[in-house]
Amino acid sequence: MREKSVAPLIVSPTDTNATDFVLRQEENPENLPLFSVPTETEAWRDVSARDFGADVRSIAKGLIGSGLEPGARIGIMSRTRYEWVLVDFAIWFAGCVSVPVYETSSPSQVGWILGDSEATAAFVESGRHENVVRSAAQQEQLAVEHVWQLEGDGLDALREAGADVSDDDLEARRSSLGLESLATIIYTSGTTGRPKGCELTHSNFVELAENGVASLKSVVYPGSSTVMFLPLAHVFARFISVLAVAAGSRVGHTPDVKNLLPDLQSFAPTFLLAVPRVFEKVYNNSMLKAEDAGKGKIFHAAADTAIAWSEAQENGGPSLPLNLKHKLFDKLLYSKIRAAMGGKVTHAVSGGAPLGDRLGHFFRGMGVTILEGYGLTETTAPITVNTPTTNKVGTVGPPLPGNAVKIADDGEILAKGVCVMRGYYKRDDLTAEAIRDGWFHTGDIGALDEDGCLKITGRKKEILVTAGGKNVIPAQLEDRIRSHAIVSQCVVIGDQRPFISALVTIDEEALPGWLQRHHLGSATVAEAAELPQLRAEIEQIVEQANEQVSKAEAIKQFRIVPSDFTEDSGHLTPSMKIKRAQVIKDFAGIIDDIYSA
Repeated sequence: MREKSVAPLIVSPTDTNATDFVLRQEENPENLPLFSVPTETEAWRDVSARDFGADVRSIAKGLIGSGLEPGARIGIMSRTRYEWVLVDFAIWFAGCVSVPVYETSSPSQVGWILGDSEATAAFVESGRHENVVRSAAQQEQLAVEHVWQLEGDGLDALREAGADVSDDDLEARRSSLGLESLATIIYTSGTTGRPKGCELTHSNFVELAENGVASLKSVVYPGSSTVMFLPLAHVFARFISVLAVAAGSRVGHTPDVKNLLPDLQSFAPTFLLAVPRVFEKVYNNSMLKAEDAGKGKIFHAAADTAIAWSEAQENGGPSLPLNLKHKLFDKLLYSKIRAAMGGKVTHAVSGGAPLGDRLGHFFRGMGVTILEGYGLTETTAPITVNTPTTNKVGTVGPPLPGNAVKIADDGEILAKGVCVMRGYYKRDDLTAEAIRDGWFHTGDIGALDEDGCLKITGRKKEILVTAGGKNVIPAQLEDRIRSHAIVSQCVVIGDQRPFISALVTIDEEALPGWLQRHHLGSATVAEAAELPQLRAEIEQIVEQANEQVSKAEAIKQFRIVPSDFTEDSGHLTPSMKIKRAQVIKDFAGIIDDIYSA
């Protein structure tokens, strides 16, 4: 199949905008809690739809009272927290446009985003963030007139500033927006070059959310709940945040992934939103805990059973002996993993990178169905997604209703529909290059199966061509190597080189347990990189990955890098994508050593 198009289930009126979702929930007689906010007692305080709507209006009036004109760009620089969503909707109620900024951004990055978007105001989480914004504004001579902190009394001052703005004036601003109005400018995280501003309209959010709710109604529904821990500056989390309001789901926020497990247990969500690395960590940590307790054989037998049981769902159903083994391991292991996730999670939505068949089957087999999806900033997140009724592990599902996917002759994935952005802000040249004949060129390569489900195979720009002319997709090898507990990151190299090689980094959290199991005492990552036992294990992992590809594509040599690739080191984007060019530049010496050996 070369093309798959799915008609929309819901078509929204042209005068609709994202704020109508708040009105919808306010009008619901049940006045559902839309959010829960953590308190000092570790309990969660609910925020009802009407309380949320009232506070959104109060802050929106403050924006108007502070002189913000319709269409004004307003930055949001904060960790993931309730107030992020509060001010986001307030910006829309005031007829303005929000510009997310990752809270880890440097002054130069902040300066570029606020300057390019022509922002005149910004919300920041703390004094530290305000200093970054004001420093950037001074250096770049930006016209940022207002900076409000989410912590302290910044929002209270804004509420007071709107005391004289009438309800009618606010409603005129809110209702002036329609589907074609600009909602936000989200800057790509920038693996190469300057970030580009993606113009996403209210149509992108409204029509995609409406059809998303209709497609995922057994996952996201009134009374369902989730804990949001991904950065809200990322389009994936941002879209799900809007989707949850549209559906009447309850959302809690946690800014620190280190507190995720306690937060999951106290909040008890019904579904999760995560990137594959989170699911890899859950699996690996469970495995390491079992091995440290001398129960490694039981864990691996349980994992194999979960995978076999899940695979059987697509092949006529599990046999009686397999069902009995599955029930046994549910008591011994699966129920404990579910309990660690809060005890009520039935589904999770995964995006941002390939999950891998093994993890997908493992989680479905232990009682949490992961619905893998695919999208980009330019497509408001999901182009395609698996649903509870159409879930094919190993694919990212069919197009969401209202969208279409086409595979070009060279294998590139093209997208069309309600998800596709209006264009790149102030870059008509890049827009014309990316959107041709109505189709957005994603830069990814993949294929559609007989059911119209999409399978991603790699990035078009990242295809390596060896000196012998062999095309190699690095993601196929990288994903398999990175799935092992001891590995943190992997970058496959070989463009215009005589053979394929790889740089591998070690997971700092997994290292102490690995050293203990191998009776090697303690060691830093740099020291461990020199250990022959570790090299032997990585060599075995590489050989297992090589079994999935041809000899010409296989990794011939690798090096263990003595430090990890992180956002702080400049080798990962805020959305955890590898900056391949930066890695190759910074580790040129190691790479040269590989090919001169």
